[in-house]
Amino acid sequence: MNPKKEAILAQLNAIVPNTLLETLQITYTDVGEDFLTAKMPVNPRVHQPQGLLHGGATVALAETVGSTASHLFIDATKYKVKGLEISANHLKSKREGEVFATARFIHKGRTTHLWEIRVVDEEENLISLCKLTTIVLAK
Repeated sequence: MNPKKEAILAQLNAIVPNTLLETLQITYTDVGEDFLTAKMPVNPRVHQPQGLLHGGATVALAETVGSTASHLFIDATKYKVKGLEISANHLKSKREGEVFATARFIHKGRTTHLWEIRVVDEEENLISLCKLTTIVLAK
């Protein structure tokens, strides 16, 4: 792996402790010029009562990846990012294994970012398709 990519992922994973990300066991796994990917295990920690991946856990993963990606693509010394809206279509259920969320820009404006976040399983089956809008604000 590219040393710059490894450094970014190490920095992102270093801020996980004592957050919802730690509770959900979310870890950042890949980053590129226009995307960020994280994974989350599917186990009882993120199940709903019927033993399936909870839609709220999926949305938390999607918002985490999209918001963090927005932060990566701004000048964080001058700006901060806040979430405005998220929507999710849950297309397939999952009982165990892992899911991977990849955020990619749909629109990168000066003050708003629109992200498509695809949540897939280990076989690339689409579990959920999410959209996230973030706002970029001066600090």
